[in-house]
Amino acid sequence: MRAGFHAGPAASAVAPVVVAAALAHIGPAATWLPELRRRRFPGLAGQGRPDHIALTFDDGPDPASTPHFLDVLDALGVRATFFVLGENVVRHPETALELARRGHELAVHGWSHDRPWLPSPARDARGLTRAVHAVGEVAGRVPRWYRPPYGILTSGRWAAARRAGTRPVLWTAWGKDWRQDATPASVRATVAADLRGGGTILLHDTDHVSAPGSWRAALGALPDIVRDCREAGWAVGPLGEHGVIGAEERGGGRSERGVGHERGGRARARARAR
Repeated sequence: MRAGFHAGPAASAVAPVVVAAALAHIGPAATWLPELRRRRFPGLAGQGRPDHIALTFDDGPDPASTPHFLDVLDALGVRATFFVLGENVVRHPETALELARRGHELAVHGWSHDRPWLPSPARDARGLTRAVHAVGEVAGRVPRWYRPPYGILTSGRWAAARRAGTRPVLWTAWGKDWRQDATPASVRATVAADLRGGGTILLHDTDHVSAPGSWRAALGALPDIVRDCREAGWAVGPLGEHGVIGAEERGGGRSERGVGHERGGRARARARAR
């Protein structure tokens, strides 16, 4: 009884500290909210030049699915940014090398696709550093961009990204292509609903952490999504050529090889699901 009597006040004193630490850890994850991100953090959302759309893929590389996306992108004359997982790069180095060989931009999606609910700054820093090294080895250059799994940016992940020299970037439009009920038509319509000039599209080139076979919905939607963007007057390419708000430009060439589809920079969204 006496021990219990003395523990009560101590526990009460510690509780606010624990709550404050938890809020400090998870508070930045509010940037996951699309409207908040678009309005308050456009650079984090991946907002770039109004005549350009950044096309990005998460969770690969995967030898069973990623090569199909590479073939379609080749046929479309489009280069994209692939946010790859470090563990998948190590597991499938040939597929990762093929991404770089075909001219796509490799970026970091973390080491593994974990949920960061418990604070662990050392784990975050260790995993991201390891992933940056693995990606840099196959890309032949230090990766520039970082997108955390699930788009959840904790304070630990922010700090790890700064330490690794990467810039966090999320998305403005996604296809919800990870779902079991996703279809090419649903992916196309979902992307079109939120897409505006200067936006960043999120798709997945694998079902690594998605419903089995769901990548086929994104693959089927890809030609129509690119066509919708071009009809709206937007070029399609990687983040490195997107002019992300707050990021220094590198290069500045066109984002599509042999395709001249930059028809003025301020066309309103006409991407539509037919």
